[in-house]
Amino acid sequence: MTRVGSRASTQPGVRAAGVRAGGAIPIRIGRLSFQTTRRSIVVCAAVAVATVLLAGVALTLGSYAISADELVAALLGSGERRVRTVVLEWRMPRVLAAVLFGAALAIGGAILQSLTRNPLGSPDIIGLTTGSYTGAVGALMLGFTSYAAMGIGALVGGLVTALAVYLLAHRGGVQGFRFVIVGVAVGAFLTSVNSWFSVKVDVDVALRAAVWGAGSLAAVDGTTVAVSALVLALILVWLPTAQRRMRRLELGDDAAAMLGVPVERTKLILIVLSVAATALVTAAAGPIAFVALAAPQIARRITGHGASVDLFGSALVGAFLLLAADVIAQHAVPGIVLPTGAITVCLGGLYLVWLLGRESRRAVRTS
Repeated sequence: MTRVGSRASTQPGVRAAGVRAGGAIPIRIGRLSFQTTRRSIVVCAAVAVATVLLAGVALTLGSYAISADELVAALLGSGERRVRTVVLEWRMPRVLAAVLFGAALAIGGAILQSLTRNPLGSPDIIGLTTGSYTGAVGALMLGFTSYAAMGIGALVGGLVTALAVYLLAHRGGVQGFRFVIVGVAVGAFLTSVNSWFSVKVDVDVALRAAVWGAGSLAAVDGTTVAVSALVLALILVWLPTAQRRMRRLELGDDAAAMLGVPVERTKLILIVLSVAATALVTAAAGPIAFVALAAPQIARRITGHGASVDLFGSALVGAFLLLAADVIAQHAVPGIVLPTGAITVCLGGLYLVWLLGRESRRAVRTS
């Protein structure tokens, strides 16, 4: 068993060193290493437990109510066949998708907020989500309706958008505020392009794109969840390295270069990672807004990481937020299932207004 804070571990290949100055706990798992704090460990564990409990509640709710005993029996592979069908085949893929997609969106948002050093540096604010949506709609217009084809379209659209924003904002290096402003402008342009698509294409394609563009987990199936889990696992493997480089970049480009970080190359890799995480969700469920914006900031405050972004904490908070939004979308209005994106827009819009007000007050105090 690995004990955080002990001098040694009894598990081969896993070692946790003692607490360093400032409360940081360096943890090494094989070749992977990262730092955390006791508060972060406790908070992340609490969020993970809350997410599991909420997932259990989500599996019991619906027109066919399931008791806790029936749920446990179904998860263990016993119980009535119809209960297992409802839990494992109908409801489980949607719950897993909410958890995976929420984590992916939060990771994408956390990376961009760290790079721009701005809480508004989110894929849905600076146009990357809109670019992924444009790419997926383009694939749909060309007759490619599979998840793989739309995923490729979303990834290409997001990468092209990110490249455009990067080049337009690059002037002696990428500055956070300029990156956000250019991204907002590019996103507005792509929104008009998407509107033009909806007017010019066939009515059936336009209706399908409009329904998909609302952002919903209703059409997610087991295959989509499996592919998404594989892609997200590949992203998670690189997170410790990304976290370490992000914290060095947060010290400033010059300081990061002195610490051995290839600044511009690292920024490009991180942007691609953020786009991949966002495109993963956009291809499967459509654009789901504000999770990428809110989750990293909430995680930063509750884990006590100060000005630094916590990727793992952000992923857990994002998973909980999107799962909660999906539960509200399905059961808030009896007899009506709302798009999950509609709930995140409503809740995220309130958060955005609060964030803008907070940043405005901070600017007034520092001026």
